[in-house]
Amino acid sequence: MAYSELVKNFSRIRDYMREFYVYGFKSRNEFTKKSGRSYDDEKRRLESWLKDYMQFRQTAEGKNVFLSIDTRITKHNPLYKAWKTKSFTEGDITLHFILMDILNSADHPLSFNSIREQIDEYLLDFEEPRFFDESTVRKKLNEYIREGIVVGEMCGKKKVYHAADPAPLLDADAVHFFSEVAPCGVMGSFLLDKLENHEDHLAFKHHYITDTMDSEILCDIFSAIHGKNEMMLKMMNRHKAQISENVVIPLKVMISVQNGRQYLMAYSFRFRRISAYRIDNIVAVQINEVSDRFDELRAKLEGMLPHIWGVSTQGGSNRRMEHVEFTIRYTEQEQHIPRRLEREKRCGTVEQLDSHFSRFSADVYDVSELIPWIRTFLCRITEFSFSNKTLEKQFKEDLEEMYKLYGLEEEENHAFQ
Repeated sequence: MAYSELVKNFSRIRDYMREFYVYGFKSRNEFTKKSGRSYDDEKRRLESWLKDYMQFRQTAEGKNVFLSIDTRITKHNPLYKAWKTKSFTEGDITLHFILMDILNSADHPLSFNSIREQIDEYLLDFEEPRFFDESTVRKKLNEYIREGIVVGEMCGKKKVYHAADPAPLLDADAVHFFSEVAPCGVMGSFLLDKLENHEDHLAFKHHYITDTMDSEILCDIFSAIHGKNEMMLKMMNRHKAQISENVVIPLKVMISVQNGRQYLMAYSFRFRRISAYRIDNIVAVQINEVSDRFDELRAKLEGMLPHIWGVSTQGGSNRRMEHVEFTIRYTEQEQHIPRRLEREKRCGTVEQLDSHFSRFSADVYDVSELIPWIRTFLCRITEFSFSNKTLEKQFKEDLEEMYKLYGLEEEENHAFQ
């Protein structure tokens, strides 16, 4: 098949975009999933769309290709360009512009037969004979009705068609903001393309641009949640390079504020519990029938959220819930410390013991998810306790190693004896 910059299916380049940008640093010989020819074609496509961000590094193993994007200064997600490269046949694009010209030029709604007659008149001017049968035209009109481009309505016993009213004027800054921070933001990028003389007034401190690679999957997930449908997920285990299938009831999408990673909270029929699934590991989805358990399970998840620190619904111990608490010390001039403790806690409670000590406590499904946050208070922790004693022992050993590394054994013995 001849090379083309355009692609018919986005999933075809999704893996390559992730490899080049998220993982990167692989030579042609290290890509073993597909042929070398496929690697060359996909690299060539990415270079044509993202040439300003492509970089190369020569190593002993070969030439490594990767995408380098500084998200601190990037005001528009450059990966959105991949969504604007969908291929089309000559017939598709010809019929599209003929229909748009007919419907936008008409001063009244047109019947299907009238549209067919005008199409035939257009085709008379073509040097090479071309014909669109009734089924093709009707399918295209119905597709545009679903997309909101065309309106179809009954006029007596006859169905008539007209172009949809143009979209209202949009606030460019609002569209820009949500196109960069909201799920499936690529839709906002398409809207911005229609605005003329748009000036950029926004910059983004936390700009998680890789989420766009999962927008197609995410859109289907939102549709299933809205319709209360079951779904079949095809999940990629990247360590084993294996794909597994799991039938679930999708309930909620959660997004990490630390790294922008997106998770699907769903009830798994196989494991008979609510679990989290990384959306970037979902290869494909299939929307199934409506579930009569959706409302029940959604309510159950809402009841679980006050005990979920991240996304985990099961810890390392055999207990359903794990308890954690720790006490911190601060001076009268450091009142920002207890305020920070109160501000950053996602669940649990903060108790002020006196003017110098505060205690945080919580019952969560997985204490290990709190460890990175707890470590940010290390120099102030005077005591701590985990119901998961294995994790508590590991945490204390890590502290001891840190104190030894910095020659602070005496302080460690005093603080945690």
